[in-house]
This record gives sequence, structure tokens and C-alpha cells, in this order.
Amino acid sequence: MKFGVFDHLDNSGVLLRDFYEERLQLIEEYDRVGIHVYLTAEHHATPLGMSPSPSVFHSAVAQRTKRLLFGPLVYTLALYHPLRLAEEVCMLDHLSGGRFQLGVGRGISPYELGYYGVNPDEAHERYLESYEVLIKALKAGRAASPELTHEGKFYQYKDVPMTLAPLQTPHPPLWYGVGDPNGVSWCVANRCNVVGNAPLDRMRVITDRYREEWAAAGHSADSLPLMGTTRHMVIAATDKEANDLARQAYARWYQSFMYLWEKHGTKPGAYFPSTWDELAGAGRALAGTPETVREQLLHQIEVSGINFVLTRFAFGDLPFAASKRSVSLFASDVMPWILERTDALQPH
Repeated sequence: MKFGVFDHLDNSGVLLRDFYEERLQLIEEYDRVGIHVYLTAEHHATPLGMSPSPSVFHSAVAQRTKRLLFGPLVYTLALYHPLRLAEEVCMLDHLSGGRFQLGVGRGISPYELGYYGVNPDEAHERYLESYEVLIKALKAGRAASPELTHEGKFYQYKDVPMTLAPLQTPHPPLWYGVGDPNGVSWCVANRCNVVGNAPLDRMRVITDRYREEWAAAGHSADSLPLMGTTRHMVIAATDKEANDLARQAYARWYQSFMYLWEKHGTKPGAYFPSTWDELAGAGRALAGTPETVREQLLHQIEVSGINFVLTRFAFGDLPFAASKRSVSLFASDVMPWILERTDALQPH
């Protein structure tokens, strides 16, 4: 069982320079307490994402941490020139001493794609080709003749020198968002770590299928990639205090989440309830004392078959001190308690 943090870096109302500094201090705390990985979303033209350039933010993370793995979940590949992105990935992998993680996806917002001149109807096809070029480029730097040639619909290259290669071989570990069990086969073939927002019973279908196909491919259970879900989380001295903080902060997070969809009079495909109580009632958020949170979290792990818990400790206008307290209580009173009880739950 591993523990991570997922972060939209959504607008909290704090001055942006202070927002970044507080978040980096929180990330230093993740590093200190033994959080395994820190992952960020990429969004544009919306208060949901105040880190529209993941590479820029993660270069700061690389310098402020020592053990923590980190990376985007995901780079919206349809928005990138894949050769430029390959160079950035190589730089970040070396700057971090081989801790960089590579999340890939096409993006869920047609409006963000459109602002960058990408036809949403072409986004999936462009994503697939961008991914192909990116992986070729990351591998090419170690080839006997480090050059890249590619002939596709969107990108054409001939004998481009690849002067950089990532520190990790053949490239940083891959991460992917999955909600459909039919997407598992691709993830197994590419050894992807996966994260989903699906209900617990659907996540169980995904995790069972991943384990089955992983074993069928001849891989050992010990090398199984991480499979997890995301959870907003607030931990405090009392259940009431935690829920009061969470309700207010989630209201602002949700406003940011819906910003572009409401601007265009539509609704997102990825559904989040409009209130904290609905979210928590659906088992997609946790708030309370350490005892409350760990009991509920253990149940969710047991039902879903996940081997990875991905939390959101900072969201909306949750005060920095409240986020820092949640991290401290999670590290001291939840993580070790969960670890003691989960080894026997994981299928072997």
C-alpha cells in the first residue's frame, strides 16, 4: 500500500506568489512524512488550475524535495509539441535525480483544447500520435544513432538529433487515468500506474482485471503497478470541525471545477456532486478525526481492491494551516494504522 497526493492547484483566493510558496511548503511536508508521490492536474484558462505549465512547477518541486516522486497526472498531450515535451521530461528527470513520473492523457475539457487551437474531435487521435512520438523520443537518446524519424498525420520528422535522454530507463514510470475496465489492457501492456474516480464497485472490476491481465502477461504480483482512487480529505480534532472546513473549501473548489462548463452552458463528463455532503456520502471524500478517516478509508480499500490511496489535502480556500494539520495527522495516525492492516487484504 502506497500513499500519494493529487493536486489541482486550484485558485484559493490567496495572492499567487503566496499560493505557490504555501503549496511548495506543503509539498516539503509530504516529502518529510513519507508520502510516496505527488501528482498534479493540468488545466488552462480556468481557476481550477493555477499551474498551467506542469514542467515549470515541477522544476521547483524537484529542488524543494529529496525523496518524493512527482509528476503530472496528466500532461495534456494534444497541447504539446512532443519533441519539446520529451526534452522537458528529460530535464526534469535529471533535475530530480530520477524521481519524475510521466502522466499522459488527452484532456477532458474541449474548451481548454479549443483555446489552444486544437479541434476537440481530433484530440484523441492527436494524443495517440503525440504519445507515440514522445516515447520514441525518450528512447532515442540512448540509441546507437540517437536520431528520431517519424511520419504521421500530425507530426513528421526525419533524422532529428536526440541529444537528451531521461535518467530512468527506458523512460520515467507512466501514469494514466482510467474509468473503463476496457482500458486496462493498454495499461498492462505499458506498465502504467492507474488512477480512477469511478465508484468503488467499478474500481474493483478495474483492479481485479488489472491483476488478472498482469499475471497473464507473466509479471509477478510484487511488480504490480499502483492502482488507486482520488479522495478529498480533511482531518481535524473533531468530525464537526473537519466537515465544516471541508464544506466551505469544497464549495470554492467546485465553483472552479465548473467554471468553464458553466461559461459555455454545458456539463462535464467527469461528474462531481455540488456539495461536500453528497461527495462524502458517495464515498468519494473523507473528513473527520483520524479514527473516523482511517476506518472509512480501510473499508474503501477493502471494497475496491486498490493498492494506492491518492488524497487531496489542499483544495478550494482551505487554510494552509488546516491542510498542514491534515497532513500531520494523516502521517502520524492514519498511514501507519492502514499499513498494519492492509497487507493481508491485498490479493497475492
